[in-house]
Amino acid sequence: MSEKTPELIALPLVPIIDESIIPNKTPTTEDPLDQVFPIVEMFYSVQGEGFHAGEPSIFIRFGGCNLACEWCDTKFDNWENINLGRIIQEITSWDCKRIVLTGGEPALQDIATLSSVLRPMGYSLAIETNGTIEIPNDMLDWICVSPKDQMYASVNIRQRSGDELKVVWVGQSLDMYDELKKGFTHRFLQPVYDESKGVEWNGKNFRTTCELVKNNSEWRLSLQTHKWMVVD
Repeated sequence: MSEKTPELIALPLVPIIDESIIPNKTPTTEDPLDQVFPIVEMFYSVQGEGFHAGEPSIFIRFGGCNLACEWCDTKFDNWENINLGRIIQEITSWDCKRIVLTGGEPALQDIATLSSVLRPMGYSLAIETNGTIEIPNDMLDWICVSPKDQMYASVNIRQRSGDELKVVWVGQSLDMYDELKKGFTHRFLQPVYDESKGVEWNGKNFRTTCELVKNNSEWRLSLQTHKWMVVD
């Protein structure tokens, strides 16, 4: 492996990491607006990566995840329990109808309740998931799977179809996605962004990923432009 590429990091497989940072899924109440969700943050910004890069979006970031990827930049172990009524009060303050459910791992949450309430209000729901939890059909408008099986060799990707496959490249062979990529309309290769390294290292890694895309034309390049712009 070239010095220009990051080393493939061997992490122990933990099907569910420390249960203390997995929020309990509360039972659905008679009033869905009382349904409680673990919220790390909600904010209005511009999508910085993947197919919808550049598009204004509302981001709802949930607490809890079933994986622990070394490059993850999200503090998903610290959240506030907020009911759906309060969530709606927050998101309706922004002039935007596209919502991105992210995390942590948003597929751990009660997607059915979110879909049944927010979509009739005119919101388009997208999800960014690691794919380890299968998502019920017809509940979301856009499914982006970013698999982490390059880090966890025994992880099963259960969500094998969707709109967007976004692979974080850390030096792995693209052959491992030969079957998975058939289930997705759009396929993106995204270089890992290592905040512990300098601009020069990350720049070289980006160029290496770019060359990989040029040699594998069924993939498109995705960059985390929001990190370069220093915005959420």
